[in-house]
Amino acid sequence: MTITLNNRTESFKLETYTIKELLAEKKFTFKNLVIKVNGNLIKKDKYSETKVKDGDKVDIIHMISGG
Repeated sequence: MTITLNNRTESFKLETYTIKELLAEKKFTFKNLVIKVNGNLIKKDKYSETKVKDGDKVDIIHMISGG
């Protein structure tokens, strides 16, 4: 599948991934993430069931705090 991930075209070997699988594939281990698929916010408890498929636009934003 080919998706747009953080404004970059990326290809993957599987036809679909869950958000959880995509995070593991890309080795994203940050704790505070905001994830959108095609502009729709995905809640953390839905990462295991939300599918990403060919042509989707995925934004994964790492939230940081500081002071």
